[in-house]
Amino acid sequence: MPDLAGERMDYRADTLREQEAPADPFPLFDGWLADAFAAKERGELPEPTAMVLSTSLGDRPTSRTVLLKGVEDGTFVFFTNYDSAKGHQLLVNPYAALHLGWYPLQRQVRVEGLVTRVAREESEAYFASRPRGSQLGAWASPQSGEVAGVEALTDAYARVERRFDGETVPCPPHWGGFRVRPSMIEFWQGQPSRMHDRLRYDRTDDAWIRTRLAP
Repeated sequence: MPDLAGERMDYRADTLREQEAPADPFPLFDGWLADAFAAKERGELPEPTAMVLSTSLGDRPTSRTVLLKGVEDGTFVFFTNYDSAKGHQLLVNPYAALHLGWYPLQRQVRVEGLVTRVAREESEAYFASRPRGSQLGAWASPQSGEVAGVEALTDAYARVERRFDGETVPCPPHWGGFRVRPSMIEFWQGQPSRMHDRLRYDRTDDAWIRTRLAP
């Protein structure tokens, strides 16, 4: 069995202290996201918007990676197939957790909150901005459903290509966005000797409460 520990890494990239952190978590998140995009430009981080979405039905949590498409009105927005496994799970239990791992920056962000669908017109507007191939794929793929093989998917895509040949591809009725309105946001910054900085923001009715957590 390989040595999973490998070479021990010490964390020395930055600090996260209360005097540097705003009372509202979103300006801090925006700054960290901008740093992540700067790291992408330097070739250090391939996908700054990649985030793990965790949903749960009872005692069976599941996780997968989706892309953050915006931070709007105090919510985190992503798009998907509503008929997918995650879409069904969020319909039954509209509460989710997000995790953004910006490891070259020695940073992580965790989010927990209630989930609602975005307005239909917003989903249609975003869908219209996607590459045509992605639009066709949204119609062709029964996301999370069983298929006979890759040939079945190829055939389904070809049928959709013929169906919309020379036409604008409309947004499928089963496709759209979700908003996660956070009740908690935690920022993690790696520190030497595993004494990491962790600041958690908890939402109240009219403000955020900021708390330092032990590493």
